[in-house]
Amino acid sequence: MPVSVEPTSVDPSRDQSAPANTSAGVRTSAQAPTGGNGEALRPHAEDAFAAELAALAAQDDRPRPTRWRMSPWAVAMYLLGGTLPDGTVITPKYVGPRRIVEVAVTTLATDRALLLLGVPGTAKTWVSEHLAAAVSGDSTLLVQGTSGTPEEAIRYGWNYAQLLANGPSRDALVPSPVMRAMAEGMTARVEELTRIPADVQDSLITILSEKTLPIPELGSEVQAVRGFNLIATANDRDRGVNDLSSALRRRFNTVVLPLPESADAEVDIVSRRVDQIGRSLDLPTAPDGIDEIRRVVTVFRELRDGITADGRTKLKSPSGTLSTAEAISVVTNGLALSAHFGDGVLRASDVAAGILGAVVRDPAADRVIWQEYLEAVVRERDGWKDFYRACREVSA
Repeated sequence: MPVSVEPTSVDPSRDQSAPANTSAGVRTSAQAPTGGNGEALRPHAEDAFAAELAALAAQDDRPRPTRWRMSPWAVAMYLLGGTLPDGTVITPKYVGPRRIVEVAVTTLATDRALLLLGVPGTAKTWVSEHLAAAVSGDSTLLVQGTSGTPEEAIRYGWNYAQLLANGPSRDALVPSPVMRAMAEGMTARVEELTRIPADVQDSLITILSEKTLPIPELGSEVQAVRGFNLIATANDRDRGVNDLSSALRRRFNTVVLPLPESADAEVDIVSRRVDQIGRSLDLPTAPDGIDEIRRVVTVFRELRDGITADGRTKLKSPSGTLSTAEAISVVTNGLALSAHFGDGVLRASDVAAGILGAVVRDPAADRVIWQEYLEAVVRERDGWKDFYRACREVSA
């Protein structure tokens, strides 16, 4: 019988409702690295929302799965937002159907891995990070999928200096984030799974089906302890690039994250994220910026859907995705322009260049589509004259 190898130790005497604070590379929020001035530019979810997570955990009296920081109910509340009995306000991290979040959280409480699927900009990575932060208190056990991701990123690698000096040994083994999550009973994340080469993807099959990671060089294995699970994200637009094998897909419970159902919901999402990003960058709040946010969202939705909001005019859609995430980027950049080179009020001229860059990805075809939209729709829309002039100016 093979001997189990644990790259990080599990102390049976500690409280198993929370992950261990080890020195072998599994970071808890208490060990959060920061920049030289103590302020990370983009804090991890468990650090940015530490107060909310602590308040939820303190008042959560519902059953918790082994090694979870809080109950599934509390995890869902953390993502969807709400108010605790003591008055603590939990801000929404995801604006969308509640049932989607409940299914995702419930999946993580079982032995099935979770696949978040959707078009670009539907908050897959954002939801993945916050789920891991709420469940395990650590969202950093991450494999970022690319066309060059090697198998070692999912399984394990070797310290070649020690390998050459002493041969294969536990000390020479370098655990992957997935291996560390298995040993500690935590949540691992694999981003952009369909960008990873198919043969590397399939290294997950044994991990997800047998909950075991063999180490043939040592005649050993790592067995996942209770609490381990994995969240993967995949892009609808990437299907066919490195599509998942049927064997691997069966190991996941797939949850599709949709685009926002209504313009109001998308405006709300963009407003919240722009406010969060703006505060982290010390940008002033733009008074009456909601009007420009609504116009950006309207343009993106109409071009994305191929029809105007009133349903009267059919439109050609450009090659880009025009996602909610891109709308957030356009508005944030506009906010920075208004703060540093304007009067601090978000105006059409501040967002026009960003919209042009988002829409016109193909200089030939997309530019024609954009010009037609400006002349046929924007020019004739009441109250949009300033927007039309600003867009014409940057498009010239």
